[in-house]
Amino acid sequence: MEILKVENLTKKYGKKEAEVTALDNVSFSVQKGEFVAIMGASGSGKSTLLHLIGGVDRPTSGKVYIEGTDIYNMDNDTLAIFRRRQIGLIYQFYNLIPILNVKENITLPCDLDGEKVDKTRLQELIHTLGLEKRENHLPNELSGGQQQRVSIGRALMNRPAIVLADEPTGNLDSKSSKEIIELLKLSNQKYHQTLIVITHDENIALEADRVITIQDGKILKDEKIR
Repeated sequence: MEILKVENLTKKYGKKEAEVTALDNVSFSVQKGEFVAIMGASGSGKSTLLHLIGGVDRPTSGKVYIEGTDIYNMDNDTLAIFRRRQIGLIYQFYNLIPILNVKENITLPCDLDGEKVDKTRLQELIHTLGLEKRENHLPNELSGGQQQRVSIGRALMNRPAIVLADEPTGNLDSKSSKEIIELLKLSNQKYHQTLIVITHDENIALEADRVITIQDGKILKDEKIR
């Protein structure tokens, strides 16, 4: 089942002589439950692509469909709600709320939606993420690896259609990076979570089902790994 469809996606910045094409007519689709790594050098357009898929930015032209919904056919308020419910975002620098503890950060999407927290889901995530003894800790009381675990939990809490991770191990040491890769794989396998990861780390790419390589704003390669 196709969960994501990207059609002729283009993003340009600046005007006339100063115009830069960050993404150039990119098209591909992703199946439900697929784990896709998107690789490319700095400035290749991979982060721009992730932001457009996630509804964080709007394209110059082209379409993004998530579960058949044209996300750029929505106004900004409707898109913000859709993004909160259907797209889980994991950032390199965690983006946790400093005054909220682990449980509160993970359940933030529910609170923003005014939804009752599924306590069974919350406890399962906390257990899976190995955060049982850190539930009431604030972000500044956690290691980088633990903060990224919280970020993963927050992204998974609402059972989104897709999870997008932007260099999720870029700020971590090798041991923590390996643990985060394993957790992302687990979320893909245990929860059948569709996962798209932006990375320059070949170790992450080799764990994916498929690797899309971006160069100069275009797809250079699209390879099935398994």
